[in-house]
Amino acid sequence: MNALRRILLVLAVLVLAVAVLAALLPGVLAPLDPLQTNVRHALLPPGAGHPFGTDQSGRDVYTRVVHGAARSLGIGALATALALIVGLVVGSVAGSAPRFADTVLMRVNDVLMAFPEFLVALVVVAILGPGPVNVAVGVTLAAMPVYVRLARAQTQVLRRAEHVEAARILGVGRFTAFRRHVVPGVLGSLSVLATIGLGSSILAAAGLSFLGLGPTEPAPEWGLMLSGGRNVLGQAWWISVFPGLAITLTVLAATFLGRTLRAAAEGRRA
Repeated sequence: MNALRRILLVLAVLVLAVAVLAALLPGVLAPLDPLQTNVRHALLPPGAGHPFGTDQSGRDVYTRVVHGAARSLGIGALATALALIVGLVVGSVAGSAPRFADTVLMRVNDVLMAFPEFLVALVVVAILGPGPVNVAVGVTLAAMPVYVRLARAQTQVLRRAEHVEAARILGVGRFTAFRRHVVPGVLGSLSVLATIGLGSSILAAAGLSFLGLGPTEPAPEWGLMLSGGRNVLGQAWWISVFPGLAITLTVLAATFLGRTLRAAAEGRRA
């Protein structure tokens, strides 16, 4: 890894650390109330009292960006975790099941993969209705096919590995050998993929919130804040720009970290 990539990796880790701190302990970084309004201070530009300015209701944009991390990262992390778990289960079953069952599961998976992830998430949320939980479900179903395919491929490789065959020869049961020697290897590969997928899930969740399908006002959420400032972009650019920067930096940091971990896991130079 060259010096530039090391610097970028450190910056990515720092960005994610700040984002996680903002999600878990927002009061440490922004002690003000993100819902507090003051119409006399509406649309103030960034300055000493309000580093990110204020919105149409006089709410501090910096405070709302910090407190919005909990919802934006929370929905993305929940969707990624669910996609990993479902992908692990379905992919492992497909990789070890008889040919007919494997074919049926993978054809369904291929149908989902044929559509753009955001479109799948949008259709699911349109059917289930708006709300942060439904957004997480939609993003999960959109991201899941990639995890299923990787889990199936890894399962087929590992179940024929020498150490698994040795365990079977020594009398270890089929299920026990699968649980002890196959699942951990598959989970390791999926965990690396999940680091990359986290950025995509955050972006998809923010996009759905931007369309009004996620959390609703006055809740602080990056996609919702981005949408809230679009009608006054020429007059008060800061309302949309700062949550947009938060989304961009977080997604880039998660993606770069994930790709670096994947390169290390595959033995390539990052």
